[in-house]
Amino acid sequence: MSVTPQSPAEKITAWLEAKLGGRVLRISRQSRWRPVWFADLERNGETLALCVRGERTDMPMIFPLDHEMRFQALLQQHGIPVAKVHGWIDDPRAYVMDRVPGSEDFSKSTEEERQAVVDDYLQMLARIHQLPLEPFVAAGIRRAPEPGQSGRIGIQRYEEIYRSRKRNPEPFMEFCLGWLKRHWPDTRGREAPVLWDTGQFHHAGGRIVAALDLELGHLGDPMMDLAGWRIRDTVIGYGDFKRLYGRYEELTGRPVDMDAIRIYYFAFTLTNHLALGAALRDPAPESDLMINLRWCSETDLFATEALAEILGIELAEVAVPAVSPSPVARSHEHLIQSLRQIKTGDDYVNHQLHVAFRLARHLQRHEEIGAALEAADLDDLEALLGQRPSNWQGGEEELERFVLADAGTGQYDRALVPLFYRRNRRAQLLLGPEGSAMTRHFPAQRFDT
Repeated sequence: MSVTPQSPAEKITAWLEAKLGGRVLRISRQSRWRPVWFADLERNGETLALCVRGERTDMPMIFPLDHEMRFQALLQQHGIPVAKVHGWIDDPRAYVMDRVPGSEDFSKSTEEERQAVVDDYLQMLARIHQLPLEPFVAAGIRRAPEPGQSGRIGIQRYEEIYRSRKRNPEPFMEFCLGWLKRHWPDTRGREAPVLWDTGQFHHAGGRIVAALDLELGHLGDPMMDLAGWRIRDTVIGYGDFKRLYGRYEELTGRPVDMDAIRIYYFAFTLTNHLALGAALRDPAPESDLMINLRWCSETDLFATEALAEILGIELAEVAVPAVSPSPVARSHEHLIQSLRQIKTGDDYVNHQLHVAFRLARHLQRHEEIGAALEAADLDDLEALLGQRPSNWQGGEEELERFVLADAGTGQYDRALVPLFYRRNRRAQLLLGPEGSAMTRHFPAQRFDT
């Protein structure tokens, strides 16, 4: 007689009841791209709110999931506000922690509350950066061979994944990596536990409840933490970074290294594309292709804007072409409206339907203006290369060859930065209707203002 295999939720339920005791009252999967389950466990008359965090499905893990768990547990042991870790599950590969209350943004906060929370977060970062290295080393937390390379280990891991999965030309990533390798900052011997993907937390009552999403935590240069959250600031809004950096100096008694922060910020803008580039071209079934495209298009623009500011280049706005008529335009619109109207009682299915709706709008926009934007890209390449590639595939191949030939010197940096900015902005314009959330760009705070 055949036995029906257990679902991931059933396996997690069995683990929770066996290892933590009590009875699982409810468990549900979060309706998003990464396997995460929320569970309520009744034990000794109390209800434990738990989060079970699984491995990513659309990209390899930068550091193993159990590395994230160990890093988080060490922070917890040293009094840093993070979710309490309860243990590791072998199948499905996941770890169990407390589900943290509080708000993830400041949409319902007063200005005074926002400032208090951000200051509390800075105090937390300052404490993390002063923790002893030995317990982290003993737990196998990743570090560079020597402190002078502490700022490189994370981005080098991203590049390893990028190289292992690369099957097509990626001229923009090759250009950015070439520039970065010519301009690595001097760490001046700095090394400390770092979160790297900073700015993620829940807060309540003007205080940090817990720092979240610690998957990139390792031993690095603390200036990386001061750079990373500039990206998330475009949607959260932490305040004036010059003031925040000044406050960090007060808390630590050490000056911030603005030259290093500029480079680390640029490096961090590359991480989405390095990790997800292969998934954009060949998405896995559960991949949220549209959110990945949105993230990569936005951070690609951050990267070009960061280099433009470093090099003193003014970037011109990109024109939106007129819509090209199509014999199937009405059919395409009908598909989009049909997807918009379908609703189910399952949050995960509703999420997948929303992914399909966004994808349909992306394809519709490509049909409307894709040919014009492709022609504009080829115009740019003709001006740079002295000849016009026959199509977009040939254009990518020729541009990557050009970039790789220039990687050692950067002779053409000032020509390539505006070119890549236009290409990246055109790619973003294809993600949805003009003015939609998918196509709006929110520039990051500049360093020179």
